[in-house]
Amino acid sequence: MSSHNSGGVGADEALVGFAAALRRGGLPVTADRVQGFLTAASTVGADDPAGLYWAGRATLCSDPEDLPTFDRAFAAWFGGDAGPTARGANRPRVAVRRAAMLETDAGGAGNGDSEAVAAVASPVEVLRHRDVADLDAAERAELARLFGRLSPRAPLRRSSRRRRDHRGELDLRRMLREEIRRGGVPGPLRYRRRGTRPRRVVLLVDVSGSMAPYADSLLRLAHRIHSAWPRRTEVFTLGTRLTRVTRPLSHRDPDAALIAAGETVPDWSGGTRLGESMRAFLDRWGQRGLARGAVVVVFSDGWERGDCSLLAEQTARLARLAHSVVWSNPHRGKPGYAPVQAGIAAVLPHVDELIAGHSMAAFDVVLEVIADA
Repeated sequence: MSSHNSGGVGADEALVGFAAALRRGGLPVTADRVQGFLTAASTVGADDPAGLYWAGRATLCSDPEDLPTFDRAFAAWFGGDAGPTARGANRPRVAVRRAAMLETDAGGAGNGDSEAVAAVASPVEVLRHRDVADLDAAERAELARLFGRLSPRAPLRRSSRRRRDHRGELDLRRMLREEIRRGGVPGPLRYRRRGTRPRRVVLLVDVSGSMAPYADSLLRLAHRIHSAWPRRTEVFTLGTRLTRVTRPLSHRDPDAALIAAGETVPDWSGGTRLGESMRAFLDRWGQRGLARGAVVVVFSDGWERGDCSLLAEQTARLARLAHSVVWSNPHRGKPGYAPVQAGIAAVLPHVDELIAGHSMAAFDVVLEVIADA
C-alpha cells in the first residue's frame, strides 16, 4: 500500500481507522488483530474490495456474532453494500480525502489508475490520522480536544490474593467452615480464584529537538494516561538529562499540566543523550522498583548523539526489569520506514513492541498495546 496525494490519508491509515471504528462499535479489536489485518490487506491488495472484506473478516472478527456489526461498518466505511456478494471487481473506488474534497471532486473520484480504498471520512476522522507534526495551530487546538475522548485501559496482572468466584479452584477452607456450621451436612461447592491488579505504567518521553513537533501531543497523551491511573503511572522526559514530570502532569487541566511540565523540563528541544538518560532512570528509579513488573513505554525517534552501545546496554537492563518494553517511534507509521537508524537498531533486540506514534489513531494503538501487555 502506498500513501496518496497531499491532503489525503494513506491506505494503511484508512484501514487502521476502520479497525478503530470497529473497536468503537464494540468489537474486541486488539493491536495484534489490526497488524494482522494490515498484513492480510497488503497481500490481497487495497484495491480489491472482496479480498479486503475477507481479510477483515478473517482477522478482525472473533465470533459469529461480530459479523453483522462488521458488515454494517464495512459498508459505512468503504461504501457500497455489505457482504461478499455485493463486491464486484468493477465497482469504482476513491482515495480517502477530506470531506470537502470528496464533495467537490465526486465527479472524477473513480477515474484513473490511482484507485484506492473507498472511504468517506469525517473531518475529525481525517484529523485523527494526520501526522501531528504537519498540523497548523487550529488543527492542533482541535486535536487537543480529541485527547479527552481517549479511554485508556489499565494493564492488569494477577494478584497473589484470591477472592470468591463462581469458578476456579475449590475453596476448601470455606466449604469446610460452612459444613461445620451445618453440623456436617454437605453443601454446595465453593470456588475462589486470583484477582487482578493494575500494573504500573512508566512513560519515557523524548523531548529533544528532533522530537519537538511531537512532544506536546505525547505529553498530552501522558497526561491522559496519568489521569486515568494516577497512582500507577510515572512520567519522565528524556533529552540531555532525565526529568520526572509526574507531579506537574497531575493537574486536572491538560493545558495547565503541560505548562507546568514545560517549566520543569530544563532541556526542552535540546540534544539527545538517550543512553545516559536511560541509565539515570534505571540507577535512580528503575532499579529500586519503579520499573519492576511495569509496562514501560519509550516515545522516541531513536536519534542518539551519544554512545549507541550504552543505549543498547541500558535498554537490555530495562527489559530484564520490566514486564514489557514498548518503543513508540513517530516515523514507524510513515511509508518506507525501516528501523535502520543506529539508536533504533541498537534497542530493537531488547523491546517487545516497535509501534507508530505520529497521530491520534496511532495513540489509540499505543493505548491498546499498553492494555494488552
